[in-house]
Amino acid sequence: MRRFSALRSHAMLLAFALPIFLSTASLAAAEGYAVSVAADRDDAIYDSGEAAAFVISVTRGDQPVTDGKLTYVVDDFLRSGKSGGYPEGEASLDGKPVRVAVKSDKPNVLRCQVTYTPAEGKPIRRLAGLAFSPTEIEPSMPVPDDFDAFWADQKRQLAEVEITPTLTPVEQKNNKIACFDVQVPCLGGAPVSGYFAKPVAAEEKSLPAILWVHGAGVRSSSLYAATKGANAGMLSMDINAHGIPNGKPAEFYAQQSGGPLKNYRFAGRDSRDTIYFRGMFLRLVRAIDFLTMQPEWNGREVIVIGHSQGGGQALVAGGLDPRVTLIASGVPAICDHTGNVADRVNGWPKLVPNGPDGKPEPAALEASRYVDSVNFASRCKADAIMSVGFVDVTCPPTSCYAAYNALLGEKTMISEPLMGHNAPKHIHKAFFDRVLQHVEQSQPAAAK
Repeated sequence: MRRFSALRSHAMLLAFALPIFLSTASLAAAEGYAVSVAADRDDAIYDSGEAAAFVISVTRGDQPVTDGKLTYVVDDFLRSGKSGGYPEGEASLDGKPVRVAVKSDKPNVLRCQVTYTPAEGKPIRRLAGLAFSPTEIEPSMPVPDDFDAFWADQKRQLAEVEITPTLTPVEQKNNKIACFDVQVPCLGGAPVSGYFAKPVAAEEKSLPAILWVHGAGVRSSSLYAATKGANAGMLSMDINAHGIPNGKPAEFYAQQSGGPLKNYRFAGRDSRDTIYFRGMFLRLVRAIDFLTMQPEWNGREVIVIGHSQGGGQALVAGGLDPRVTLIASGVPAICDHTGNVADRVNGWPKLVPNGPDGKPEPAALEASRYVDSVNFASRCKADAIMSVGFVDVTCPPTSCYAAYNALLGEKTMISEPLMGHNAPKHIHKAFFDRVLQHVEQSQPAAAK
């Protein structure tokens, strides 16, 4: 397993994390305070049952701070502090780092939130996570017995929809690549809608294919992503998640988000036949159909890359379509919908509501199993690179690891103990470096 040190993660977090972290970092700098919390091991990964600790320090300039108030609370994303059986309290500041001892007898991920309030000034908050045997986290429920049969039938129905793409040239500055808006008929109520780019001078059967897929929200496909792949010598396609038109004014997407696509993630969730993600997943297969029918495709590599909801889609594509040879899945969503059944937090989009009895609603629970990226991961033989943030409340690390552990191919996890729901530059770089490596390694010996 590839791991980044907590020190490096912290540096990258300050540069690229979500606004809440940036604002507190700026506040701390303005007042001259530095508050840090991290596991007492660089990679923040321990065996179940092993003693672990969070280490907290507060400094001002180069000197330890001995005044103000320091509190901490540990949680497992479901239960917090003393009521949940975890440490919680106020620590004395005597100039030495504060250690908060933690332990877990089962595979799990814990977070520690620290709040330092100076004698004069506003509170400063920091978060860190650590994991116990995360590669032993198992699916919260088994794959449905008819999972493969259901999706085989969906693909059979999709194959009956003729592939008649509409390509409209799109202007851009690089005359070495050609770009198009592409619409491809699909099952599920909406077409594949994306931007497609390719090198203009490519020979037949000479290029790998890459598909870029989107995180949550409602937006146009990305011409930037499509051209990035083409500039690297690939057939490159970026599709939006909903099969909606590309390149429209911002008002169009705002209207879609507040209108027909409002709360799309919950639409039809009581049945596997009506659940919204069914159509989204079929568009992945149809997009791959389009890429692999191009005369320039080399017949070997099909790569799918995305973050958050896009990371979940990458896992789905790898499990649903055997043509996929590499997935790059950042902090994936759509994982572990049934987590509560195993006494852990559900992944985004928290698809399964609880009924009046406090238990998961049965119809939604059953339907969710057919669109859980963990179950698709268990069918995925493609190589994979993934990322996980140990303090990510949107796509909790247990849900990400449940998917990662199910993957069947060669795989790498970038674990970030201080990262929330984020896709910083160093992870984007690591993912694309892995894409280029995969293409290089897949070339026939004579071409190398």
